[in-house]
Amino acid sequence: MDVHDDRSTYEEAAAVADRPIEITAVGRERLDLIRRLNVDIFDDEHIINTFERDDLLMLVAWLNESAVGFKIGYQFDTTGFYSAKGGVREDYRREGIARALLYALMDAARERGYERFIYDTFPNKHPGMTVMGLDEGFRVIKANYSSRYEDYRLRFERSLDNA
Repeated sequence: MDVHDDRSTYEEAAAVADRPIEITAVGRERLDLIRRLNVDIFDDEHIINTFERDDLLMLVAWLNESAVGFKIGYQFDTTGFYSAKGGVREDYRREGIARALLYALMDAARERGYERFIYDTFPNKHPGMTVMGLDEGFRVIKANYSSRYEDYRLRFERSLDNA
């Protein structure tokens, strides 16, 4: 397995993408943008249960001033940061944008003092997140079946010490 420990820092995370994207943090005042992206990407209005989270961080990937993807995370516990949701518009997938967003969120979490980075995925619905997690050195720490999503839920974790 090829783990990408030599990757860029938060400021350079966008360089991983095949296209010249910019990744910016946005505040709650841009929830309308996040909602539109979520519907475009997932055809679903549900994003996360609440935006009133400790240490909420929302990132948007931009290409030519158009939002093409997002990633949302927040404090999981005192040492862990949780990536709750993210995605890239279909026309821009498989170009490294999701990986760039992952790197940027991991870097931001490390800069905020977190030691671990955690996310859940549904391998039958989103196989790319499973493959990317394994490729990036994450390990599966929990697996169960979600009747809500009718899929298995895998929880991935990685130390931010070597991220």
